[in-house]
Amino acid sequence: MAAEQFDEALKRVLVHEGGYVNHPADPGGATNKGVTQRVYDGWRRRQKKPLASVRHITATEVAAIYRFQYWDEIRADAMPPGVDYVLFDGAVNSGPSQSVKWLQRALGVVADGIVGAATLDALDRHRDHDALIADVLSRRLAMLENLRTWPTFGKGWSRRVAEVLKHGQAAAMGSVGPAPSWSKEGAQRARIEDIATAPAPIGGSAGAVAGGGSAAVILKQAQDTLQPMVGSGGWLDTIFAGLVVAGIVVAVGGAAYGICASRRNAKVAAVVSGEAKADLSALPSLGAAA
Repeated sequence: MAAEQFDEALKRVLVHEGGYVNHPADPGGATNKGVTQRVYDGWRRRQKKPLASVRHITATEVAAIYRFQYWDEIRADAMPPGVDYVLFDGAVNSGPSQSVKWLQRALGVVADGIVGAATLDALDRHRDHDALIADVLSRRLAMLENLRTWPTFGKGWSRRVAEVLKHGQAAAMGSVGPAPSWSKEGAQRARIEDIATAPAPIGGSAGAVAGGGSAAVILKQAQDTLQPMVGSGGWLDTIFAGLVVAGIVVAVGGAAYGICASRRNAKVAAVVSGEAKADLSALPSLGAAA
């Protein structure tokens, strides 16, 4: 049964992945049937074979790479129908670790990206696979929406997630979902490394400046130097007053930056860890044109 589940899942994933693609905006580079040139090179080396263009990859090599690189990596043979396919498609498109994190967050276990005993036990105890699949895919969609390549590939990725959702839930109920479709955008790699908003620096020297550290120290030293000479109403008083105001501005600005940076970093962390969720109702209708 496990072999049949792999064959069916692979058949669907290969439709989503399509044939040879070398999109200039895709950070993964040349890809054929979802296998990047880098992965294919590694596979050929392990098989003691000379390197070749991924354009010429064989069906046998594709199946072997997918099972080794993705299916076995997420331990899909130990997962129920529907869930295995959803995790498998996510692993192919965004990497096994990221796909597993979405599942682990949905199950409420430690999101370390590795399927172990705790993850499988939680999966065994989660009986509503239909709801679990929706939860996993809402987290996948949240990551996709936060990638810098979303404006370019978002439409295709959204449709892919919609199709994975429909078939995954159907498979969980013992049925079959709609036939998958291919789009150039949907086949592009979606890696967490391409997140649009990088963490803001709030520690070390950057944090000191952000919090008014070095600037505040300089202003305070200037104030202390001028303090004994002010009070006569001359130009020194004006300078001193300006330094006081500047110190306040630096302090307030630093505090504001710290708050904004913390919020930004929390958002990035939520996306990376699989905690962030998106609204699946925004997914396209499968009856719409691709």
